[in-house]
Amino acid sequence: MFTGEEIAIYLEELEEKIQAINDNVLLLEREGGSPEVIQEIFRAAHTIKGSSAVMGYEKITSLTHEIENLFDLLRQGKMEVSENLVNVLFEALDALKLLKDEITGAGGGVDVSAVIEKLRSCRAGCGAGEPGAAPAGPELPPAPAADELPAGRSAYRLELELEEAVEEVVREAEVRGFQAYQVDIGIDRGCQMKGVRAFLIFETLQQAGEIIKSVPPAEDLQEGRYGEGFTVVLLTREDAGQVRDLVFSIAEVSSVEVRPIKLRSGEQPAAREAAGQQARKEANASPGRENIKTVRVDVQKLDTLMNLVGELVIDRTRLDRFVEVFESRYGSDDLVENIVEISNHLGQVTGDLQEEIMKARMLPVAHVFNRLPRMVRDLAHKLGKEVDFIIEGRETELDRNVIEVIGDPLIHLLRNAVDHGIEPPEERVRLGKPRAGRLLLKAAYVESQIVITLSDDGRGMDPEKIRQRAVEKGLLTPEQAARAGEREVLDLIFAPGFSTASSVSDISGRGVGMDIVRNQIEQINGSVEFTTTPGRGTTFTIKLPLTLAIIRALMVTLGDQVYAFPLTNVLETLTFKPGEIQRVRHAEVVVVRGQVLPLVRLAHLFQEKSREEGRLSVVVLGSGDKKVGVVVDRLIGEQEIVIKSLGGYLGQVPGLSGATILGDGKVALIVDARAIVKEVGVEDAALEVSRAG
Repeated sequence: MFTGEEIAIYLEELEEKIQAINDNVLLLEREGGSPEVIQEIFRAAHTIKGSSAVMGYEKITSLTHEIENLFDLLRQGKMEVSENLVNVLFEALDALKLLKDEITGAGGGVDVSAVIEKLRSCRAGCGAGEPGAAPAGPELPPAPAADELPAGRSAYRLELELEEAVEEVVREAEVRGFQAYQVDIGIDRGCQMKGVRAFLIFETLQQAGEIIKSVPPAEDLQEGRYGEGFTVVLLTREDAGQVRDLVFSIAEVSSVEVRPIKLRSGEQPAAREAAGQQARKEANASPGRENIKTVRVDVQKLDTLMNLVGELVIDRTRLDRFVEVFESRYGSDDLVENIVEISNHLGQVTGDLQEEIMKARMLPVAHVFNRLPRMVRDLAHKLGKEVDFIIEGRETELDRNVIEVIGDPLIHLLRNAVDHGIEPPEERVRLGKPRAGRLLLKAAYVESQIVITLSDDGRGMDPEKIRQRAVEKGLLTPEQAARAGEREVLDLIFAPGFSTASSVSDISGRGVGMDIVRNQIEQINGSVEFTTTPGRGTTFTIKLPLTLAIIRALMVTLGDQVYAFPLTNVLETLTFKPGEIQRVRHAEVVVVRGQVLPLVRLAHLFQEKSREEGRLSVVVLGSGDKKVGVVVDRLIGEQEIVIKSLGGYLGQVPGLSGATILGDGKVALIVDARAIVKEVGVEDAALEVSRAG
């Protein structure tokens, strides 16, 4: 039986190799039979097959064996890449994903016989012989030479001395026409399943010959008890280059050296034994001495570390407050200067620690982006469209919690772009556009945010069509539709239930999607905007915070209570005289640069007593394209705060999203700016309806 940790490592590698096959099959479809791409898919399938065989997952082993056989024919040039072949390969990949879910308990009862039969039919279609036939004479691309290894990677090598019994076996084999090779195999230092790697190498080499000796012994290799590599003695009729390329077809092999064994005569047994002992001593001295540069860490531990860093940030803020009080009370002397110095150093160290923990929680957006090309490809084929899908900025990193949220919104946007935006090829040609529509997904850092843009060169959005559809669905009255501006009309795509599709399909038309996109992104303090030009295309821009645990906020007071507004929702701050406020149908508004800004008093929202004196301080909040001014008593300034949940006892409090601890130990409440803007916006729409009536 395998431990939970070993199964977790296997599943992680399985996910990685399935994604590698998926990405390379897409390349294969787009660029044709590139030898490098075919070899990469073959290696990934071979690795999955071997690992699954060791773990005892027979269905995965059988399926990947058939995939491997197909690509062996492609490598030999006995088969051509076709659309049917690519479709069958994607079907096989879907089956692999279902089998992976079966292992984790998320699925069950997966039947792969139909997919295996399709794969065998593809082989039979090119006259490859019987379905179960073994690959004949692999023709692998040349493996990298030892002097071409990447920087920092050195070839594993062992000076091996053979016992007399082994020498006798070698002599007999040479008489029968076999060549004896010493094969030194280096394994990547970050390899997690060393026993599995050794098994795969043994299995592969035994297809070409017979292994008669290994250092360390085979038992130790199967348990993964070896350092940076191991050595085998192989009897085979293949040449050294073929043996070397066979071993390099296996993942996580860093170096391979194949040397013919030349038996020496006349050497004294004692000298030979002493040389063998010295070689074994040198071999055992080096493996495992190198420092491991990466370790696997449970994400729960990273979350706990982030919480502890949050507590440090709170105490750092409290210490800063204490230093201010100490300076004002005792002036400047040696003791005060020492406390200030300690406080400054602690602040610097805490900031560095916070930054490093945040980096440890970051993942490349490739974790999400890599799943999308296959979806776009399948959708385009289903709709009879041609799409050139380009991804940039895969290496851009985001907090793990943010990455978990953005997948669904991106899928909705891409489906809409392919279904509604990109025109059919014939229509594009008629309009003077390239047959294939262009879809660009890009991620980049902009200041303290991640900005993801998705743009297409399709139809764009027609405001008049949206206006007409909104009236048909009852979202606007004819009078409201006539008065509404272009931007207001375009923003109706985010309204629940709105869709411009004339019929319902399994892709679109149900009025579900864009409202989900905005809600999910705003729930993580992000924003989504778009620009569109009829006939030229649409661009969506998603702005996301780097992390959800620690944010910058604008601190204000209301009576004796301190409140925090997340800076992502703060557009500006203003001051007004009480006489500048006007009332429209019992609602307070103020005119700012020629535009009407609705006002809401924080004291009314939370039923608190206000201490307004003289000019009024207003925080202008924005969410989407809506704005609202919130009247507060006093503006304190910006501050970095740690978000704390209100807990199960308080539950969901309208208008509040959490709390934080201030430098003096008091609790400040974090205002749910998005909810306030949404609530006031609804009231404003209702006011428009009443006025229209």
